[in-house]
Amino acid sequence: MNFNAIALFVKVVQYGSFSETARRTGTPVATVSRRIQALEKALGVRLLERSTRRLRLTDAGASFWQYANQGVEAFETGLSTLDRDQLDLSGKLRLSLPPGFVPWRQLLQDFQVRYPNVKFDVLVTERRVDLIEDGIDVALRIGDRKHEQAIAHKLGEYRHVLVANSSLLQKYGTLQSPKQLLQMPCASWKAPADTITWQLGSESIQIAPRLQVNDYLHLLELAIAGVYVTELPPFLARAAIFKGDLVHLLEDYPLPMSELNLLYPSRRHLSRLVRTYIDFCSQWVVDLF
Repeated sequence: MNFNAIALFVKVVQYGSFSETARRTGTPVATVSRRIQALEKALGVRLLERSTRRLRLTDAGASFWQYANQGVEAFETGLSTLDRDQLDLSGKLRLSLPPGFVPWRQLLQDFQVRYPNVKFDVLVTERRVDLIEDGIDVALRIGDRKHEQAIAHKLGEYRHVLVANSSLLQKYGTLQSPKQLLQMPCASWKAPADTITWQLGSESIQIAPRLQVNDYLHLLELAIAGVYVTELPPFLARAAIFKGDLVHLLEDYPLPMSELNLLYPSRRHLSRLVRTYIDFCSQWVVDLF
């Protein structure tokens, strides 16, 4: 059964004629008449008695109109509420973030200061989420995305930095080349294997880290404590390097560039809320790296 035909039937009763309904809805009179006839055929009853001067509801039509009118009014109220929500930018954003991406805590705060009626539902995980199955509106992802079944909006690029505390360097000596890392205690982001490869400039160094953990804040704490050499995102290491708690190592041998992307299921039918969030992130990250 065609909802548009039901809505037209309600309008015909409300406006009192096919021609007035056609004028107010912008639908040709012939189309209005044809859809009412199709509705009566689908229901198996006559809804309207027609004459040259007026329309009159049949008993069946009057009964059907009561329920149809309630349904159309509820639908129109829902549309009005949706439009108002979009205008006021309210609602809930379901986001996925990688662990330890500290700057996004501030970004979310800043977004809600500007748009106080927006709520966040945030899933923090290192696993690759299924945006549809997990109900995620937008996911923040770092690095390779060639296997992602989603639309990507690139926010920027950055390099991790190799760091250690000066006390560790006093014990093991200042690093002059990547190969010296093989003689030093190292910690890294958790990997499937017992050994990992750090690509430092043109040199690939395979190390056997004494600690692997999927928590950059943990690695930051241990590096500041002088326990390990490790690699960190620049936004986590920057303050500690500035204060002298960490030393940026092997600056002439940079780690590879990493991409930062926002992923979302489709370009079609993006809500104003999602579009606004994506635009806000794009502007916010300009000064991040």
